[in-house]
Amino acid sequence: MGRWRPPGEKSTALVTPAGHARLKSELDDLWRVRRPEVVRALTAAAAEGDRSENAEYTYRKKQLGEIDRRVRYLSKRLETLRVVDAAPADRSAVFFGARVEVEDAESGEATRYRIVGPDETDAAQGWISIDSPLARAMLKKRTDDEFEAQLPGGTRRFFIVAVDYAP
Repeated sequence: MGRWRPPGEKSTALVTPAGHARLKSELDDLWRVRRPEVVRALTAAAAEGDRSENAEYTYRKKQLGEIDRRVRYLSKRLETLRVVDAAPADRSAVFFGARVEVEDAESGEATRYRIVGPDETDAAQGWISIDSPLARAMLKKRTDDEFEAQLPGGTRRFFIVAVDYAP
């Protein structure tokens, strides 16, 4: 019996075309490649005899459960996602899919971000979720606008240096 957890916050159901393709590819890989491999290994482990002392069997059952859980999540999530493949009419303001360069008002350090869906965030590339506090604070701002964001380290001020929607 598992421990009860309150349901997580609903995330925005937006995704870029590339993000949708990556999620679909992951689902296909899990269903057509990884799951059959694990099922074959599980069958082989089950044929070895006593399952109560069979570590390989226990491991493969757990691995199969993780794969099935991810497949269920991706199947449901892909049905609810809306692919945003067009730039907004007002390309000078920050919206979903924008690549934004911001400057920290205190340190003067400039950083580039891309606003993407919660399923495709990647900190190493500077891709932040539209649900993040920083992205929420910069939505609808334009070049040279100043804004404040309530971040985990406290309130910070930023300036929008550039906004573009390059593919």
